[in-house]
Amino acid sequence: MSYETILYEVADHVATITINRPEAMNSFNRTMMEEFKAVWHEVSWNDNIHVSVLRAAPGRAFCTGVDVKGAVGGDRPAVDLDNVWHCYDPGDELGPKSQKCWKPMIAAVHGMAAGGAFYWLNEADIIIASEDATFFDPHVTYGMTSALEPIGMTYKMPLQDVLRMVLLGNDERMSAEYAKSIGLVSEVVPLDNLWARAHELALQIAAKPPAAIQGSIKAIWTSLDMPRSVALANGLKYPQIGNPVGVPQVDRAALMADKAKKYTLR
Repeated sequence: MSYETILYEVADHVATITINRPEAMNSFNRTMMEEFKAVWHEVSWNDNIHVSVLRAAPGRAFCTGVDVKGAVGGDRPAVDLDNVWHCYDPGDELGPKSQKCWKPMIAAVHGMAAGGAFYWLNEADIIIASEDATFFDPHVTYGMTSALEPIGMTYKMPLQDVLRMVLLGNDERMSAEYAKSIGLVSEVVPLDNLWARAHELALQIAAKPPAAIQGSIKAIWTSLDMPRSVALANGLKYPQIGNPVGVPQVDRAALMADKAKKYTLR
């Protein structure tokens, strides 16, 4: 399948998805929403894919949220505010977990990540960022209520940092290093190494048994909607079902040999 707003390729069990609207700060429009819905379905059902990497075309921004200018110019708006009954959360189509895709996703962030960009970050399993990355939420600056993205952020960031980001709007941008200090980002790398590092992490994940990886992702993410005791009781079924499938996918002899070789080299 060919796409208009994203680039998509698969190699070595890794799906690489590139947001490709640099002329519009990689903002998303209705077409991109529909294409992400399709691509997450492909990632989910293609057994050759074990993990995905989400990145954005080079430029000033990873994503600045919804394309407001495009909608004014005559394109179909990403969010239909004229008819309240047709208004729904764009994140329902943009994010992998919202599309029931239980394969891990690594987000590689550069430049500005603003507003609607958090639809992806909130559903990423690993986020790495380049040194120039900044994070902010411009909604209130333009008189718009900020609700959906920051609610998702509360599962990734301390509440006080979410509130500060929302209330200060365009007046403050969180640096990559600060994002790492609060746990939003797990690693900060030079811009020139961002894509290579994301791919390196993806290959390490892709080499592991896919049944174990997907079961772990689904067990953890679905637990977020449950009370702790219910989540633990529900979580028990995942190793009961998944381990008998995942264990045969492991070459334990090869793993032990590789481990012994590493210790010998040291």
